[in-house]
Amino acid sequence: MSLNKITSRQIFDSRGNPTIEVTAHTSLGSFAACVPSGASTGVHEALELRDGGAKWGGKGVMKACENVRTLGEELVKKGIKVTEQEKIDKLLCELDGTKNKGKLLTK
Repeated sequence: MSLNKITSRQIFDSRGNPTIEVTAHTSLGSFAACVPSGASTGVHEALELRDGGAKWGGKGVMKACENVRTLGEELVKKGIKVTEQEKIDKLLCELDGTKNKGKLLTK
């Protein structure tokens, strides 16, 4: 299933905290998912990127939304399909330059 476009936006979870929703626009339709932030984080969970500052108590995710859009553009440009998870992860690591994708969290 080829990707045509990836969009993202800031939404709010059930506790009123900003979180991200991503929509993958593909040859078969559009598919959305949101990622609420958990109350606890462990060593095997994904890292978070928060905007900081005064707006939304520093918990905004607009930087993360922009990173998703940038990644989406690269995935479309390279023709990587949504089913090619290993290629997606490899591209993330290449864009970031670290194994845990920690630099993407500061951009």
